[in-house]
Amino acid sequence: MKLTILKETSPGETRVAATPESVKKLIGLGHSVTIESGAGTAAGFPDKAFSEEGATIAKTAATALKGADLLLKVRAPSAEEAGKYPEGLTVIALMNPFNMGDLTDAYNAKKLNTLAMEFTPRITRAQSMDALSSQSNLAGYRAMIEGAQIYGRAMPMMMTAAGTVAPAKVFVMGAGVAGLQAIATARRLGGVVTATDVRPAAKEQVASLGAKFIAVENEEFKEAETAGGYAKEMSDDYKKQQAELTANHIAKQDIVITTALIPGRPAPELVSEAMVKSMKPGSVIVDMAVASGGNCPLSNPDEVVDVDGVKVAGFSNLPARLPADSSSLYAKNLLAFLPLITAEDGALNLDTDDEIVTAMLLTRGGETVNERLKS
Repeated sequence: MKLTILKETSPGETRVAATPESVKKLIGLGHSVTIESGAGTAAGFPDKAFSEEGATIAKTAATALKGADLLLKVRAPSAEEAGKYPEGLTVIALMNPFNMGDLTDAYNAKKLNTLAMEFTPRITRAQSMDALSSQSNLAGYRAMIEGAQIYGRAMPMMMTAAGTVAPAKVFVMGAGVAGLQAIATARRLGGVVTATDVRPAAKEQVASLGAKFIAVENEEFKEAETAGGYAKEMSDDYKKQQAELTANHIAKQDIVITTALIPGRPAPELVSEAMVKSMKPGSVIVDMAVASGGNCPLSNPDEVVDVDGVKVAGFSNLPARLPADSSSLYAKNLLAFLPLITAEDGALNLDTDDEIVTAMLLTRGGETVNERLKS
């Protein structure tokens, strides 16, 4: 196959879908790799690093796309980009599938075969391909680092001759992949950490990291996880009980990190305006769900909002703040997936009943084929 990697055009996107390491392995598998000049610069991978591993460097996107069988991207191509692609091209990316709008029409107009990395099934065989997890892991780490930086005070307890500095109190709301990494990072920084989640399995995971678990543990709580490992949307009554439990707790916290996302739905509100105003001046909220509407109504994408001295920070693309590592993990996710759509002779093969491929395939040959997009 001829594989192509283009420079990402989404505002603020610093990641790239290949690294020199992944290029070396792709070429070792018999594929050819063409990279648009400058595609990896923002992530710390200059053109020379790719060419030294055997990649061809193309001056423009149009040149890179000539003869391409497969385009590897980080973000979904825009309608304008898709209009410039060769008809029938196969594209793999983080497609943001539940918010595609009219993009599927643009893809189908060019008969693009598109696959969404977000739809990688949560099964053991697909763990190495799970880009949501790899990117969320780094996002959780970066959220805590950003929170600590905005907080502007020491995180661990410090005992000095001049007096004692109290440790920062950190509350992580949502203990999925991102939340668990935020907890682990807060603990490494010396914070006193508490966490909450609606999934029963999270309680043990939170405790294993040395944090205290806080939740309304009723019957609804015991059944609050989908078969795929995601959190279910809770009832209004449960949300009310949970809000009452956390309201007093939040008022005592220095840093709150919210991570709650529900696939295909707006992010649930976890921190109300009243809760924000109950916090001490100098406290920080990092809303990791801001791109999906936010867990706090006062957060704005890519802004730090000051609410009576409380800083509410919304970062819509935290992995892009760690571009070298996030690109490296994403490239490895793609590398792990590629054999599933590679024929014995090395050609592209989408004619497969593999459950991973069928789950990820969105459009093919001018039609939307994914049932999750049709419903």
